[in-house]
Amino acid sequence: MALLKMEEWYDLARETNWTPKYVSEEQLFPAPMSDDHGISIEAWENFDEPYKSTYRDYVNAQRDKDVGAYSVKAALARADFFKNASPHWKALLALHFSAVCWAEFHSASAFARMTRFSRSPGMRNMATFGTLDEIRHGQIQIYFAYEFLKHDAVFDWCHKSSKTENWIIISLRHALDDIAHTRDATSAAIMLNMGLELAFTNLQFVALSADAAKCGDHSFATMLQSIQSDEARHAQIGEPMVRIMVENGKKKEAQQMVEIAFWRMWKQFSALSGIGMDYYTPLEHRENSLKDFMEEWVIGQFGRTMQALGLDLPWYWDILKEDISSFHHANQIGVYVYRATEWWRPIASTSPAEREWLEEKYPGWNETYGKCWDVISENIRNGDYEKTTPIAPPLICNMCGLEVVGTAGEKWHPVDHHVDIDDRRYHFCSEPCKWIFELEPARYKGHTSIIDRVFDGTIGPEPDDFYNYMGQSPAERGTDGYEYRWVDGYDQDQNETEEEKLYATG
Repeated sequence: MALLKMEEWYDLARETNWTPKYVSEEQLFPAPMSDDHGISIEAWENFDEPYKSTYRDYVNAQRDKDVGAYSVKAALARADFFKNASPHWKALLALHFSAVCWAEFHSASAFARMTRFSRSPGMRNMATFGTLDEIRHGQIQIYFAYEFLKHDAVFDWCHKSSKTENWIIISLRHALDDIAHTRDATSAAIMLNMGLELAFTNLQFVALSADAAKCGDHSFATMLQSIQSDEARHAQIGEPMVRIMVENGKKKEAQQMVEIAFWRMWKQFSALSGIGMDYYTPLEHRENSLKDFMEEWVIGQFGRTMQALGLDLPWYWDILKEDISSFHHANQIGVYVYRATEWWRPIASTSPAEREWLEEKYPGWNETYGKCWDVISENIRNGDYEKTTPIAPPLICNMCGLEVVGTAGEKWHPVDHHVDIDDRRYHFCSEPCKWIFELEPARYKGHTSIIDRVFDGTIGPEPDDFYNYMGQSPAERGTDGYEYRWVDGYDQDQNETEEEKLYATG
């Protein structure tokens, strides 16, 4: 007997809505978890997923992808790639895995909420596969990182990081909790899938995969490609949700969801992908900068997607266009000078050749951020290492949890973004961070940054109290990944030798 084509039975198979008899509709789908945003169930049932999948097809596809990823990994393990990798690349791997592994499990939890509480059966079906996707993404990345432990103990943080109160992890966890864990199923679907996955995963998985292949890390590249193929499928969940909201008079609500999630995730990816692309990728393998990718994939492609769905570009779009050329450079300085608070041995990546590349990609870099690195490198050459580690903690944004920074040099024009509530002043790195806080102050005002915890006595007054609170033993406190040798080229009037060029590229 001939088998039916999927399109002949798919809709029937997924229609799993029912009329409850023993509980009310409100009990089955409580508003805090299943907010319908005033839209009828009939409208939600119009959800139509772009990527239609069945369990059989899903399992077959995932099996094939896992076979490919793990096979390449086994081959690379035999080739002993890691031992020969540059400190640049090792720092990038440690930063990626420690930030992304547990973010995947955060997403799995959000998808599970969508699976249970979404009003649309099609949405629940897609979210089921999304849950499985994210569990797989977390497991495969922790496994790949675990294999590095035999070479370097810092990779323990790929599993440990999410369980700590390290200031960087606090920042990431707060952002993910906001858009994924504390929202109803509809809001989480739009915020997570539109504001995170559709907008930014290309940066960390497609672009980074290409860089990994150039560096010879084919295991990492294949793993990232395997993950991104899933992201491309279930990231589309947000699009039909937005269409339903817009078509039913809820454009304002959908617009705000996307704007909140997008900005919160931009701050995280500007630090993660920005530093990874522009500083941690070995120089000889760098082609496109963060700005290049952001202009093409986010400013261009994602911006057009928003408009095609009936939304407007975020009100802060011009601020974003400036931020893609600035924030991660300032953040890189902060990461480096506060390197003792990180675990992955940060790389300065400002040798003469690297500065030339940065100036080419970001005209004016030498006269702004380069001036800061001039001071840092001079202190290192003089042996004044203590002058490269500030004695005071930085001012931390009360929304994104990252440093409040600005553009150095003549462009230094700091703006005090703040809000006074309940006899307390909250500080922010930008107008969008301040705007998000002001939308729902009751939602955010109870959260404390690492600096708040110092001043309120949560963290003790002794220097070791700070590190102990963050879960960092003396051996886990970050140091310069190249043991300060990157400054060697400065004593030759910026004339780089072939040896230095080789050193700078790893």
